Amino acid sequence: MAKTIGILTGGGDVPGLNLAIKAVVLNALEDGHIVYGIRRGWGGLLQYDFDEPSTHDYYISKLDYEAVRTIDRTGGTFLHTSRTNPQRVAKESIPDFLANSSVGKKINDEGTMDYTDHVLGVLSKLGIESLITIGGDDTLSFSARLHNEGFPVVGIPKTMDNDVFGTDYCIGFSTAVTRSVNLITDMRTSVGSHERIGVVELFGRNSGETSLITALLAHVDRAIISEVPFNMEKLANYLVEDRRKNPSNYSIMTVSEGAIEIGGEIIESGKADAYGHKKLGGIGEVISSRLKKITGVNTMYQRLGYVIRSGPADSLDRMVGTAFGSMALNMVNRGESGKLTAIQDGKYTTIPLEMVISGKRYADVDSYYDKDNYLPKVKNFVGHPMFLR
Repeated sequence: MAKTIGILTGGGDVPGLNLAIKAVVLNALEDGHIVYGIRRGWGGLLQYDFDEPSTHDYYISKLDYEAVRTIDRTGGTFLHTSRTNPQRVAKESIPDFLANSSVGKKINDEGTMDYTDHVLGVLSKLGIESLITIGGDDTLSFSARLHNEGFPVVGIPKTMDNDVFGTDYCIGFSTAVTRSVNLITDMRTSVGSHERIGVVELFGRNSGETSLITALLAHVDRAIISEVPFNMEKLANYLVEDRRKNPSNYSIMTVSEGAIEIGGEIIESGKADAYGHKKLGGIGEVISSRLKKITGVNTMYQRLGYVIRSGPADSLDRMVGTAFGSMALNMVNRGESGKLTAIQDGKYTTIPLEMVISGKRYADVDSYYDKDNYLPKVKNFVGHPMFLR
């Protein structure tokens, strides 16, 4: 039976999103469904004004074969994205047409509002019967909310740091690691030429998996991860010794953006977003400056942020994006809701959306990390999943 399906992407962009969107649309069209792309994630539904036609065409578009024919050739999301949280909209972010309306529930004294009812109203007006959402735990947490409100939702996980709870893999992670390894390999030219200590900062708020796996594959000298607070003096001594042992007289390390020094705090800045997160990053720069003071050796700091989430997906993210998109559409066809596409023990599967908000995902420190020497620790790969989860 033909259905009208909506699809959106939320949070940060990653390579592989367009592959998932294309897989959903092509399979849906083959099955006779109608698919609407929602621009700017949850923001598109929040900003949709029933009385302003210009918002209708801007935020909602019918997707056909021509619309998705070439989108897999580029990274990012052609639907665009935002970090909007409809169940927690700050006073200054409330659309003008909703500000004085009867829609919405006040949730605190600062004027923060819950506009879940407006989102549900928009979906109803558009005739959307099922929604496919692609995002990290923030985007997926509101997906779970809609499911609990009785609206059919299926989720697809994506993050650069592979930290969605319940799945071993998220779209974007492989490309992030591949790009990081390649950039670190290239960076050795300059670090070695100047005989410095190189510090490379990578994604990872709660999970240090990006730093850990990149360090393992790029054979860096030391790796600092989010899960294990580090001792600055100890790290400095290791890197000086690593540099001394290197015939080219340099050393290089990776660090997760969420890492903290023993007794210190996470480095973040700016105002918290709609999900309560401030802008994370800067620990690599702090380490670089401190290393120079402690060791007297010049350092070279590089923060690999947007550059590793830009450009087309690698082969693994193409495969997973395509598979997850197809799986999501199959769940819609079966009338399933409140589920997330996932990989567990190397196999494609599904899990309840609620699992995403039931915990945090971390790197397995005991199995894969030497916390005394700040190094990846993998002695035996047999029996372990491909990405060491």
